[in-house]
Amino acid sequence: MDNLTAARRALSVLDLTNLKEDCTPDQIDALVKKAGTPHGPVAAICIWPRFVAQARGLLGAGAYIRIATVVNFPSGDGTVGETVDETTKALADGADEIDLVIPYKAFLKGDESGVSSMVAAVKAAIPAPARLKVILETGEIRDPALIRKASDLAIAAGADFIKTSTGKTAGNATEEAAAVMLDAIRASGRPVGLKPSGGIGSVPVAARYLALADEKMGEGWAVAETFRFGASGLLDDILRVLDGGASAAGGAGY
Repeated sequence: MDNLTAARRALSVLDLTNLKEDCTPDQIDALVKKAGTPHGPVAAICIWPRFVAQARGLLGAGAYIRIATVVNFPSGDGTVGETVDETTKALADGADEIDLVIPYKAFLKGDESGVSSMVAAVKAAIPAPARLKVILETGEIRDPALIRKASDLAIAAGADFIKTSTGKTAGNATEEAAAVMLDAIRASGRPVGLKPSGGIGSVPVAARYLALADEKMGEGWAVAETFRFGASGLLDDILRVLDGGASAAGGAGY
């Protein structure tokens, strides 16, 4: 896949992210403005819950650019009740999508039911058409068999997407983890999406994930309804390529 094709595809499925601890309202204003690029809009912005109402005010009701926010983030250590409350507040403020961190530390100690209970409870609090993206934190789970188990649990409990990472630990997205997750999605037979997130900062890297999705799920599957990139810096490289330049990682756009 050439860089120009990859850049066009990546733009349409990008969750443009600012989850910095010191994020400010001015930065959210800038993020919303940046999300509507000269080459077309990103799929969503992904921001802290405290900024959802501000972003909804800027975008307006029914905007094409979705608003995603995070709950039980980043530690995954919250209670089910606390996380459901976070979710309900975020939806009331105008969120379209909820990115939920599973209790992955407990899962690594053998607590599978905690994953199922958390995902099911949060899913029940999300009325359609809002959607639930479940973060597995694959860089911490690591073991492919456990990544597959976490994927299966999340899907069975109602996830609309499964997502690799928070971007807040040492381990980010890997193609190996994404392949395991795509296998789980395909085996489930359900319309579940994939969101690689963390460490995806250039068009050539994005191209590898898109090619993997094409291989596993078929060409045409990786669209915004079923595939997202979670990234803060990827958009700059996408725009560089779409404007006719070379990716920062190498390779000309045209």
